[in-house]
Amino acid sequence: MTDKQPTGRKMMIIGLCAGLIGGGVSAGAVTYFANQNQTMNQTQTKEVKVQDSKVKGTASATKAFNQVSGAVVSVLNLQSDQSLSAGNLFGEDTNQDDDKTTASEGSGVIYKKAGDAAYVVTNNHVVDGANSLQVLMSDGTKVSAKLVGKDKTTDLAVLKISSKDVKQVAEFANSAKLQPGQTALAIGSPLGSQYATSVTEGIISATNREIDAKDSQGQSMGKATVIQTDAAINPGNSGGPLINLAGQVVGINSMKLAGSEDGTAVEGMGFAIPSNTVTHIIAQLEQNGKVERPSLGISLVDLDAVSTRDQKDVLKLPNNANGVVVMKVSKFSPAATAGLKQYDVITKIDDTKVTDAASLREALYKHKVGDKVALTYYRDGKQQETTVSLNKSQ
Repeated sequence: MTDKQPTGRKMMIIGLCAGLIGGGVSAGAVTYFANQNQTMNQTQTKEVKVQDSKVKGTASATKAFNQVSGAVVSVLNLQSDQSLSAGNLFGEDTNQDDDKTTASEGSGVIYKKAGDAAYVVTNNHVVDGANSLQVLMSDGTKVSAKLVGKDKTTDLAVLKISSKDVKQVAEFANSAKLQPGQTALAIGSPLGSQYATSVTEGIISATNREIDAKDSQGQSMGKATVIQTDAAINPGNSGGPLINLAGQVVGINSMKLAGSEDGTAVEGMGFAIPSNTVTHIIAQLEQNGKVERPSLGISLVDLDAVSTRDQKDVLKLPNNANGVVVMKVSKFSPAATAGLKQYDVITKIDDTKVTDAASLREALYKHKVGDKVALTYYRDGKQQETTVSLNKSQ
């Protein structure tokens, strides 16, 4: 940005000169006309009349914002400046917020009030690495927050605060009922708490967009199914709500796409975690502090990544087959116990078709640890079925 600084100074200097010259010309003109027109009547200046607004009533977006804005908060991630010093190598928390600085800020929304406690949902990456946490309420009140639980896979976290200053609680809507083109509002703290409860408006661009998710270190987290919106979502909006015009939360804002792999700049592509996913995850975080997911104990690749020739000659699949290819089966895993082997091609979990790894994961995560599922797969060109008892993922 340094290349723009001289231009900025030049513009400022030009502006000042223009003001001085303009002032001089104005003064000279007044003197001239005063001398030449001694008898001229002084002109009376009249203010421009301000008309009554022709917009009647409260806009739908304003009503929706008022319905939930009091429940939207800023989340402050506090970290010690000496967290990597010899005396604090493992990041022990001194429990003194005065010794910590705000490492990052995000957003959150209060979704539950129970007795003396209230619960806030935000993103995992907002609280990642924190020695302690604070929540800035919509009225400016700052309170301490305790981490209840977090889930890296879905990028969600739950915080607990005192309910003393909580006056509004958000309501979730069924995200499965969303339709492209519906109006959506994003609320949060873009660029930090100085812009707290900023609201932007857009539409739902897609209801089930599958994207490649990455954690804060850039590591791949696999596929994620998200809501796409063109409502402006900027750094600091993370963890804040995406709402409908009834003021209900339909998603938790998580990320935006700023550019494509070839460097093309992108605008208006933000993503939110669907509310149906959010409610499922936060219930487990409240209860257990973590999410236990069922596992098959296999590594796999999408069938689309296998050449047509290998599908026919090696896997011996029929034409137009879909699924995932088992590349490795862990010892003593549910898949091993059920008899799955390398190069088996899984095509169904119960009655749900498996087209790729994302669809397998989505179908699998609808089950609980200990459930039994039926797997349909191809081996050596023959379709087979087996029952798998699910263990928790490691």
